[in-house]
Amino acid sequence: MLSPRSGSMVIENASIVTPEKVLEHASLKVTDGTIVAVSRDRLNGCDLRIDAEGMYVLPGLIDLHSDAIEKEIEPRTGALFPLNMAIREMDKKLAACGITTIYHSVAYTQWHDGVRNNGFASDIVREVNRLAPELGVRTKVHARFEISNAKIVPFLEPMLREGQIHLLSIMDHTPGQGQYKNPRDVLKFIKGRDATDEELTEYISRKQKESVPLRTDYVRQLVEACRSRGIPVASHDDDTVEKLDIVEEMGITITEFPINMETVESAHKRNMHILLGAPNVVRGSSTGNNLNAREAIRAGYDEVLCSDYSPMSMVHAVFTLERTGILPLYKAVNMASLNPAKAVGISGYTGSIEPGKSADLVIIDPDAEIPKVMKTFVEGKEVFSTW
Repeated sequence: MLSPRSGSMVIENASIVTPEKVLEHASLKVTDGTIVAVSRDRLNGCDLRIDAEGMYVLPGLIDLHSDAIEKEIEPRTGALFPLNMAIREMDKKLAACGITTIYHSVAYTQWHDGVRNNGFASDIVREVNRLAPELGVRTKVHARFEISNAKIVPFLEPMLREGQIHLLSIMDHTPGQGQYKNPRDVLKFIKGRDATDEELTEYISRKQKESVPLRTDYVRQLVEACRSRGIPVASHDDDTVEKLDIVEEMGITITEFPINMETVESAHKRNMHILLGAPNVVRGSSTGNNLNAREAIRAGYDEVLCSDYSPMSMVHAVFTLERTGILPLYKAVNMASLNPAKAVGISGYTGSIEPGKSADLVIIDPDAEIPKVMKTFVEGKEVFSTW
């Protein structure tokens, strides 16, 4: 991360979204990249004063799962761009979306060629970490581990030792369970087209033969390697209570994109962090006809939003929840800031507008046809502005 802005800044005449409420006609003061005061009174003694003109000031959004970086590198099959270019360009897009902390999701799987094979994925991870100190947005790595991919272990273990991985998720895309209850959906996703019955039968048979149980030794080995280093671990596309029994016993504390309400309810009872897709909220449905995120949130499971495949959806999901009456704004904002920070153990320094926290801030105009990000700050440093 670039060094924080030095000196003092006051943002005033703002609707400031705190963890408990929205403070109207309020001000906040930043000194050397840290929030030092939030008040309805005028704050003095600053080098820079910004009149927010009544707009919202939110904590910077924290995105724990975004595989958009893969599409930035390979927007069309076989059309690969240089990693350093793609990572820097994605950094600018994230800042424009109000995202101030990103966990780039990099998949290790035998299901794809291109960016998702073990070697290329490792190249992405190393390049993200190399560039992170130079980027505007606080940048981390979320390694996604397809459990049938036994060859991943020699790639991931050294990266865990070197501190290159900041979040690990385990996933099982075997057809007929999890995300792909309907086996035909998985082949359409993988190959980008409909399959003949013969192709489908062969593909499903091959993938089911490659499948392994969650309790496989090398899966446990990687999960334990993370836990011993304080690296959070998530389970992806959980679809049964029995699967949650296994991941809970392994010490996994996050469930990503649970498939149905029964699984959500069980995860909540276990005090697991529940990640829901912001695109699901914005669109009002799952692309795979699985859990409707809005319905889960209406039922009281307002845990964590992540962008999944669309960084632009984060801020729009927040305001969709508020404008549809599903959540008050401060609770919707918590889903994209404080709650994800808690899920991965970084809430001590970011995730909310409170004195002592990093000045990761977003100014948003709510009166536009759609909410519009006007300015984004990371550690008090302006990393995006259209105002």
